[in-house]
Amino acid sequence: MIKLENTSFDACIKCTICTAYCPVARATPLYPGPKYSGPDAERIRIKTPFLADSSLAYCNNCKRCETVCPSGVRITDFINRAKSSRLAKKHRIRDFLLSHTDLVGFFSTMVPSLTNRVLGLKPTKWFLNFVLSISSKIRFPGYAPGRFYELINSDIATQKKFPQRVLYFHGCYVNYNDHALGKDVVSVLNSLGVGVIAPRQKCCGLPMIAAGNLSGAKKNALFNIKALENQSAKEKIIFSSSSCILTVAHDYPGLLEIDTSRVYDRIQFITRFIYEKLKEGPPLPMKPVNLTAAYHSPCHLEHTGGTIYTIEVLKKIPGLKLTLLHSECCGLAGTYGFKKEFCNIASRIGEPLFRQIKTLRPDIVITDCETCKWQIEANTNIRVMHPVSVLAMAIDPDANTHGPDTF
Repeated sequence: MIKLENTSFDACIKCTICTAYCPVARATPLYPGPKYSGPDAERIRIKTPFLADSSLAYCNNCKRCETVCPSGVRITDFINRAKSSRLAKKHRIRDFLLSHTDLVGFFSTMVPSLTNRVLGLKPTKWFLNFVLSISSKIRFPGYAPGRFYELINSDIATQKKFPQRVLYFHGCYVNYNDHALGKDVVSVLNSLGVGVIAPRQKCCGLPMIAAGNLSGAKKNALFNIKALENQSAKEKIIFSSSSCILTVAHDYPGLLEIDTSRVYDRIQFITRFIYEKLKEGPPLPMKPVNLTAAYHSPCHLEHTGGTIYTIEVLKKIPGLKLTLLHSECCGLAGTYGFKKEFCNIASRIGEPLFRQIKTLRPDIVITDCETCKWQIEANTNIRVMHPVSVLAMAIDPDANTHGPDTF
């Protein structure tokens, strides 16, 4: 039976702007584009499900199609549902490993030095490439010892002393790979007089969505929403990952059909929160950061409209010479570029961005997305930093008058 709420494809006016902006359709003729795979084909799939074809798998879920759609059609919802229910699962072990980030992260952070060394070995890359179809060209992010969740909660008494507090959805990357970014988030917010509490959380579910495991993603989503609802109803919920916030704010209520009404209005990306705090005052004492920087805006942050806040925050850093890149998709798109069959497509998608960066030769590249960071560093050999980490460099540690000292 057709659900009336699933007939939003009728809003599609067939302008094809989504296909014109689709980075995958531009990079390979094997993908017909989001208009065909989404609203056009959905009309047929509803009546004749077996007509779903393998080209669906080429969508990298960057959501640029939805960002530019003048009619607000949730194109990727159609594609992701079809991928989940109507495409054969060919790489079950690979997709399980790439999508169960909490499980893999838990064991990898127990022996991080060994894990990082093994992942860098040529025999490991050969095995992953030829047995699991994980591209040998991929440079895996390093794992950190322990979990950031445990680290931040060891300081919870200090964080509760601040007059204002936020809940921090740190995500898998900070939890298992980059504790330094998490510490920068805490340091910057503490300097603004804000304490940081990390509720218990699971992966946002985006890797599972990409693997076609919507039921698994929904379990994680229900856990996360319940955990956030159990906290104070007044505290903002802050994200430092552009993909995590898009998943929670956009995919939870839409694709996964979860009621997020009790937390939705409190969700905010960290640079917007910082921008609003700086606007309220008092001014944050900062020292010059004498670097040339190029800013790449991630697809998922553009979808939420958060890019402008990151740019405005970066403009406030003294000494930083900032160039805004003509940003399109970097190509990696979460786990998409890790997959052997899509790795070369991911590289072709990102090539215009890499050329811009190599021409500019900045000291650093700044972006809000961890997978954009991996892709840019791997293809340009230029250091990539999160905007909050650049801001943390500028803050004078001796001028913290807003609250107690923390880690």
